[in-house]
Amino acid sequence: MATHEDWLSRLLALVPVRGRLDIYCTYGAPWRIDQASAAVGEMAYHALVAGSAVLEDPTGGPPLRLSAGDILLLPRREDHVLRDGSGAQAGPSHTRAAANLLISENEGPGERLDMLCGHFVLARPQERLLRDYLPPRLVVRTGETAATATSSGTRDVLNGLVSLMRHEAVSDGLGGRAMLDALSTALFTLTLRLASEARERPVGLLALAGHSRLAPALSAMFNEPGRQWTLPKLARLCGMSRATMARQFQEKFGQSASELLTDVRMTLAANDLRKPSASTGAVAETVGYQSEAAFQRAFKQRMGITPAQWRRGMQSAELSVPSLPS
Repeated sequence: MATHEDWLSRLLALVPVRGRLDIYCTYGAPWRIDQASAAVGEMAYHALVAGSAVLEDPTGGPPLRLSAGDILLLPRREDHVLRDGSGAQAGPSHTRAAANLLISENEGPGERLDMLCGHFVLARPQERLLRDYLPPRLVVRTGETAATATSSGTRDVLNGLVSLMRHEAVSDGLGGRAMLDALSTALFTLTLRLASEARERPVGLLALAGHSRLAPALSAMFNEPGRQWTLPKLARLCGMSRATMARQFQEKFGQSASELLTDVRMTLAANDLRKPSASTGAVAETVGYQSEAAFQRAFKQRMGITPAQWRRGMQSAELSVPSLPS
């Protein structure tokens, strides 16, 4: 019997995410980090354990100030610069290898920064369902109780997780690398959970999830994407008129409900097409298309290639994966 899951669990089942902690930075001001854009299929993150930082805006806009407890996600793979706020020129830093990761240090005499830096690896090309529907820069502030909803305890759980990550980063304990990667993966989920609970949510999936009246439509599309959803049906789930539903969905999400439903369907289809036994027609029916031709058109429009090309590409990729060294 199929279970009804929350939208975030369904999303992460469609687009699996793996976390990786890359480096632990411990600096005294002045300091500066110039980080290149993440690789294709990756998303950088920074978690401030102590101290503060400034994220420069590459377009010349005002910098974003970060404090202890803040977690920064950069979904758009952009180059970025983090620095202290003193304005002084940063001195050199050096990196040493610990048992489970790299540690970067300097001899700056000013305010101390403790920061965990890593990345998330997203399944491609399904990652677009995540990357395009998150803000270019997502910040959750676990140190500001007024900025988040606290009834669920997510803020405290996330603080505890980051503290555990820092402990594992410096302890060199047995199994530490495995722990750091598992905790990094959990960090992604908890960050999105807390962002959806914030009083000021960015436009996109997080805004929908936090809107009590639109959330039923979001849940329905993720749990039953193959149903013949129409705007009137979704509006009834939300207790709204069709016009109100369409307007509020567009305002919060930035696109229509049908656009999101199509993306969910194509992501599910891309996963199902990995199965050699699944015919294109069967996959089309599973994701709500009675016409195989209509499904193929929608798939190519969203994914850039036909279902057959996608299937061949996935089979080739799986055959080319090298075996682990003995």
